[in-house]
Amino acid sequence: MVPAGYMAKRVSTRPGWLTAPHVADVYSVSGCQSENFGDYINRWKHNGYWLFDSPEIIQTVAKEMGIDLQATSLFYYEVYEKQLDKGEWQSFGPESAFVTKVLPPPTKRLEGFDVVTFWAKTSPECSPLSCNSMAEELRTNQHCLFESFAEAEAALNSGAFKDAEPGPYRIFAVYSVDW
Repeated sequence: MVPAGYMAKRVSTRPGWLTAPHVADVYSVSGCQSENFGDYINRWKHNGYWLFDSPEIIQTVAKEMGIDLQATSLFYYEVYEKQLDKGEWQSFGPESAFVTKVLPPPTKRLEGFDVVTFWAKTSPECSPLSCNSMAEELRTNQHCLFESFAEAEAALNSGAFKDAEPGPYRIFAVYSVDW
């Protein structure tokens, strides 16, 4: 796993259509359920993983955009160096047009592992555990995440995501961090 960056998100409680009673909220990497703090892309301060190298950069962008971060949660992500595309594991890295120098947090709490689609190969698109209700079929924790990397990898290798969103699929470790 390599450092991928940070994101401030508005954590969503389990949506009514997701009938997985063990899920309390959604800590997905994608912004489909738990939205990112704002539409940050056109500020061009993100890194090659389309996340942020530090919480301070998020605070600067939010201030420029007039966004209050008080109602957000801060997450730190690490990503597996390979993605599953059309049934094969392939190496990938950050977009080279952007500087990527992630400053790891001094403390972090592992919340679980998410599987995320990258069809356009830029920013995180969908997290099928929540977006496609796959948490109803696959074992997840209360945050709609796999408990371990091994579970995420096994689900991908077994073809569990074949009828979800188009890939490639990447595995992220999701950590909560304090502002």
